[in-house]
Amino acid sequence: MSRWRVLPAFRSAHAGTKLVIAGLLLVLTAAGVAYAAQPAKPGINLGISPASQSITRGKAATYTVAITSTGGFAGKVTLTASGLPSGASAAFSSSSVTLTSGSTGTSTLTISTTTSTPIASKTITVKGVSGSVNGTVSAGLTVNLPLSSSLTMTTTPASVTMAAGASAVYAVQLARTNFPGPVSFAVLGGLPAGATAAFTPNPTTGTTSTLQITTPAAAAAASYTLYLVSYGNNPSGTQQFAYSSVSLVVTAGGKPFTISGSPSGALAPGVSRPLNLTLTNPNNKPLSITNLTVTVQTVTRTAYAIAHSQPCTAADYAVVQYSGSYPLTVPANGSTSLSSLGVSTSAQPKVSMLNTALNQDGCKGVTLTLAYSGSGQGS
Repeated sequence: MSRWRVLPAFRSAHAGTKLVIAGLLLVLTAAGVAYAAQPAKPGINLGISPASQSITRGKAATYTVAITSTGGFAGKVTLTASGLPSGASAAFSSSSVTLTSGSTGTSTLTISTTTSTPIASKTITVKGVSGSVNGTVSAGLTVNLPLSSSLTMTTTPASVTMAAGASAVYAVQLARTNFPGPVSFAVLGGLPAGATAAFTPNPTTGTTSTLQITTPAAAAAASYTLYLVSYGNNPSGTQQFAYSSVSLVVTAGGKPFTISGSPSGALAPGVSRPLNLTLTNPNNKPLSITNLTVTVQTVTRTAYAIAHSQPCTAADYAVVQYSGSYPLTVPANGSTSLSSLGVSTSAQPKVSMLNTALNQDGCKGVTLTLAYSGSGQGS
């Protein structure tokens, strides 16, 4: 039962419900009085990820928009985007999302720019509307000028001399600037009749490749200039080219000398092994050998690595070329090793396995094929 007392009119009293009756102020205490809570209005909340992006002009940016029901809202929400850079367009993977009470739906927003879109920073506003219910969220977009790209190619050695029927190997090195995509190779011309050319790998996303030229036994004795090209698309989609040339000298008569060898021990991440190459001369006169070149031609992974998609390529290996003096003289009808010719281990070519996080498993137990080349001149 509420207590009450009579006070003179206009006299202040403690908090409560005030009633004025016939000049008297009645004050009822608040004890026992209950107030009903107002129900939440149906609505939606929007979120966007990432909060901002920076892209090159002519590329597209994608955002994930999340729409969440609040206050028991249920219905279809239509999405729009505004604030786009000039010439850009916006597309949602789904332009409307249907929500049930308390649920969250998503849509992907893709903003595509053109090569003429102005360089600027913009605030993109995404709005969701369902009748009188609406919500908005904003994200940043910065459009930049394309970075300049360049691609250059060098090939070593500059010249290889060999007998007809033999193979020559050249090492190809790429220099890339803002050029991350695949690069392909080709010989534009200059090959002896019947000769074949093979680049390994081709194409490559790395910076090295190997060119092997194989000539037929009937190849004409002559000096040939081979014209090489590498090509690929830069980040703007424009195809760029790089060129180099090498010399191939095919000599008449004689038999091809051979080069053989293998690393001095097992390869492991970060480990380098010297190659004490053996030079074999099948001719009846001594040979003076120059331009020794070693390249990693093929990498054969284990069945386990292939089945589990564990990568390992020639790009996971590096070769340090021979650094000793020339010529290397091999006696007639004889074989000799680099060490027998007085070449120190430090000057011998070396092959090493790079130490990266990706090749630890894929390169375990692989079989490497090394290609050797050199120029031989009878004395």
